[in-house]
Amino acid sequence: MTQKRIPSAVDAVAEDYVDDMLALSPSLALYLGLDGATGFDDFSPAGLSALNDLTVDTLSRLDEAAAGSELDEVDLVTVDAMRDRLGVDRDSFDAGIKHASLNVIESPLQQARDAFDLMPTSTVADWETISTTLAAIPTSLAGYQESLTLARENGRVAARLQIEKVIEQARALAAPGSSFDRLVADATEAPAPLRSDLSARAEAARESASDLADFLGSQLLPAAGENEACGREDYGLHSRDFLGAEVDFDETYEWGLEELARIDAEQREVAARIMPGADLFEVMEALNNDPERSLHGTEALRRWMQQAADEAITELGRSHFDIPEPVRTIECMIAPSATGGIYYTGPTDDFSRPGRMWWSVPEGVNEFATWQEKTTVYHEGVPGHHLQIGQATYVSDTLNRWRRLMCWVSGHGEGWALYAERLMADLGFLDDPGDYLGMLDSQRLRAARVVLDIGFHLGLKAPAGLGGGIWDRQKAWQFLTDNVAMDRSFLAFELDRYLGWPGQAPSYKIGQRLWEQFRDEAKASAGADFDLKAFHTRALNLGSVGLDTLGAAMRRAQ
Repeated sequence: MTQKRIPSAVDAVAEDYVDDMLALSPSLALYLGLDGATGFDDFSPAGLSALNDLTVDTLSRLDEAAAGSELDEVDLVTVDAMRDRLGVDRDSFDAGIKHASLNVIESPLQQARDAFDLMPTSTVADWETISTTLAAIPTSLAGYQESLTLARENGRVAARLQIEKVIEQARALAAPGSSFDRLVADATEAPAPLRSDLSARAEAARESASDLADFLGSQLLPAAGENEACGREDYGLHSRDFLGAEVDFDETYEWGLEELARIDAEQREVAARIMPGADLFEVMEALNNDPERSLHGTEALRRWMQQAADEAITELGRSHFDIPEPVRTIECMIAPSATGGIYYTGPTDDFSRPGRMWWSVPEGVNEFATWQEKTTVYHEGVPGHHLQIGQATYVSDTLNRWRRLMCWVSGHGEGWALYAERLMADLGFLDDPGDYLGMLDSQRLRAARVVLDIGFHLGLKAPAGLGGGIWDRQKAWQFLTDNVAMDRSFLAFELDRYLGWPGQAPSYKIGQRLWEQFRDEAKASAGADFDLKAFHTRALNLGSVGLDTLGAAMRRAQ
């Protein structure tokens, strides 16, 4: 554990912001596993305005604190990071983006659905928390309708296809036997009155999802256009949000094409070693059909994930990383949402709830290939998200709660996780040619997403292999199927995700690019004295911050 640091005036601003955010966002408290969290978020215009008022006030207080005291290195990072994160929140609110939030993966409907995945169910108190949260869902989704109405009046409406997909999700959540009903069906040990309340509130939550579906169909869909591209101005805000950095989109688009070609060439070299004379995708199909690389059923998948994650923690903790004891525990889970996503949720501040790796397996998918997914375990587990987030949580004597628990930047976090995948190959953990090909396949997907996401949303010229011209959904689907060896049910959801959530998908590969640049800068500066393990420790101890903030902090340390 690092030496206890005396909190500063800047830390006080950050701590107050956490308390105020917890009061305004019960879902945040639920996500963090805090006791006493009840209710759900207010997504109405009034609720969004309250959040923005807090953002603006905190930025003002932060400026006062920064000007009124001498800042140490921890404070310098906090000030830089908070100005970045709160600044993009303010700018997105002013642009009307917050009110119009609607996509297939990360908007209020999915938040209302997925919040319960993390909630404990072992005690009566746990079920009481679930009950009060369920009771708040109808008001929360009604407020969401108000914000979408305001956004529509201001000319901001999601594309038709995104709305149609969210209507499908809302209808599924409204149906008898949906995740709300399945949740409360497990409350067999709760007292009878509480079980009755849970059932009634689950039914009301389902009805609110049905109301939302009706609203989207009658009030929003008629105003929706076909174009899913957000345009350069909005894309700049989205990219800032996900990267914590400003990049040259045109240069990055060209780099993505070059990176994709480089990875393709390396994949073909590896494939030729596995099956000489076979095409790349023929080799991948053979690996998929290899009984020694196949898993049957979600429980077999979960057990394999757990074993691979535990082995990585044990081996990496011997010499490559300093892994604190609380971070050496990870739980691998099958998520109930069945969306196709794979994700990580961090531990509670006291590690009473460990970090968890979740696999949301679509309905009907029962076969899994380990050659593709070994690198996914490293991405979500150690040295990826679990080490990254667990380490930031652990250094409580140095970082305030905002830095440890609330600040999350996709380009930093996902960039590190993709960096970690490549690192595991460099460290010899992916020497099996099939597993190494799986890592390259993961890298290829992320490079393809840079090209597709920037090209589509900015209306750039599509590659010649797609016929040139401006990107559209048909070209995007062809591009994905040409470049990604993924089950088509997963891939279809991926495309919907990219087109409805601009800027998020490229943050992985762009983030990796910047992480590698910062490492190479440090290596060039230190020369023969460069210590990779020390570089990783220093960087991870900063917590998740914007990539411009990370780069500045690591350069000051050289």
